[in-house]
Amino acid sequence: MTVELPPEWAARVATYPADGGPTGEDWLATVPRLVAQALEGWDLVLDDGPAGTGWTALVLPVRRGTERFALKVGWPHPEGTHEHLALRTWGGEGAVRLVAALPSDGLLLLDRLERTDLTDAWDEEACAVVGGLLRRLHVPAPPQVPRIAAYLEPHLERMVSRPAVPRRLVTRTLGLARDLLSGAPELLLHTDLHYENVLLHPQEGWTAIDPKPVAGHPGFDLWPVLRNRFAEMGTGSAFRWSVRRRLEVVAEAAGLDPDEARAWTLLRAGVEVSWASALEGDEAVTACIALHKALDE
Repeated sequence: MTVELPPEWAARVATYPADGGPTGEDWLATVPRLVAQALEGWDLVLDDGPAGTGWTALVLPVRRGTERFALKVGWPHPEGTHEHLALRTWGGEGAVRLVAALPSDGLLLLDRLERTDLTDAWDEEACAVVGGLLRRLHVPAPPQVPRIAAYLEPHLERMVSRPAVPRRLVTRTLGLARDLLSGAPELLLHTDLHYENVLLHPQEGWTAIDPKPVAGHPGFDLWPVLRNRFAEMGTGSAFRWSVRRRLEVVAEAAGLDPDEARAWTLLRAGVEVSWASALEGDEAVTACIALHKALDE
């Protein structure tokens, strides 16, 4: 058995520094062994079809007899630590069904979904789908999942010393954190439910994948729909209207109070500006600042 790693994906992953586990380069060398381990342990064979990739994972089509599954092999990093717990908690309700897991090896066996996502859907339809899924996913979080206050604390501390983050925005974000984080509910959040992380299940319809779970207020979960297809929202007053309309649609579908949804999204927008300044680049920082301004005006 030979596992062919997609070259562009492998080249990118090879640049990842260690983040609580092996470097990307070291991990890539173990992927064939991990795949072989999963195939033998779960009585699977590789199926026809191309491999899928994400930022940190390889997804292979596999089967057991006539049953068709997807084998996800993930690079170990903190955001992926509790994915299996979230999927197990949801039990296939709104999110892809987890069939089996070896989390210590980054191996997940999942229902196989179609490759159709929300990228080409009408914007408001896509927002309504995401909101409807979030309404189903916001259930009590298992105790192992990080709580939002503890999760955000080091990020809020770091943003103060990042020169690319405007001082006004730092002050606003820290104020929102003081107001919102104390006593926040402990619902299970996906935190990364953008248009490409919603795939079509042949029987169940639109289905969430690839959670990065945190326990907190559901308003923290709305940000990804604002960062996707950013250019479609236009400029000037049209941009401000589009940002607020997206948030309105997804909040209504998720069953959230619009004012609470906006406050939590503003908090996350501030944190995202800080993250972008450290991990992405000027274009991403500018986009996050523009979204924050559109929400806060």
